[in-house]
Amino acid sequence: MYETVISPAELAERLSEYDVVLVDCRYVLGRPGRGRASYLDKHLPGAVYADLEEDLSGPVAAGSTGRHPLPGKRDLVSLIRRLGITNASQVVAYDEGPGYMAAARLWWMLKWSGHDAVAVLDGGLLRWTDLGLPLEREVRTPKPGDFQPHFRDEMVVSAAEIESSLGDGALTLIDSRSPDRFRGENETIDPVAGHIPGALCLPFNQNLDSTSAFLAPDDLRRRFSDVVGEQGASGVAFYCGSGVTAAHNVLAFYHAGLGLPRLYPGSWSEWIT
Repeated sequence: MYETVISPAELAERLSEYDVVLVDCRYVLGRPGRGRASYLDKHLPGAVYADLEEDLSGPVAAGSTGRHPLPGKRDLVSLIRRLGITNASQVVAYDEGPGYMAAARLWWMLKWSGHDAVAVLDGGLLRWTDLGLPLEREVRTPKPGDFQPHFRDEMVVSAAEIESSLGDGALTLIDSRSPDRFRGENETIDPVAGHIPGALCLPFNQNLDSTSAFLAPDDLRRRFSDVVGEQGASGVAFYCGSGVTAAHNVLAFYHAGLGLPRLYPGSWSEWIT
């Protein structure tokens, strides 16, 4: 069972296994439909598609939610079943990279729903293609799965919880955005610049090496441990602009063997409302 990442070589060996479900999560910020068009052009054999805004996010409510709120639990379970996922499935999510933002979002959502056997393709579609591994254009309709959820709400931290913990040291809050946006500079996405008081900055893309593969677990462990110290995973929470790239940091933290930290799904775009 793969619970964090899987290499292209490892996945290629398992493509024909009946219990493997591949989910293409390609998405381009500001270009709706581009990810789905890329999927239709070519994708991993047998892969189904999940769109960040249409499938992996709930409705945006002006003045109360962030840019990519979580879908309701019932809607999420319906999506998981529609993708052909059962409780016995080994799910592999991928996107084009670098960063695997939407793939990490699906990874986190499946973990939240209680499904452990889910991994992100290390190196993404770019690495898969570079290795000359197979692609196809056929779009298949999977048999609906019968997934039964067991939600882990302890993985989520709310704005109210963060606000109540400010200044008491009980929660190490980590911003996953770039340093300039963390400092309130060059903000081009959200209407208010800055960061949550007391937060630290660990950009998600620094979890990757020069080939866009994840750093080794030992290197990731040192990266996070230098910031969180002896703080246990339940006392660490990640956020970003809208709760998507923060899921990448959650994945990297877990891949480092440090446990499963918490996520503030609404993130900065909800906080500023």
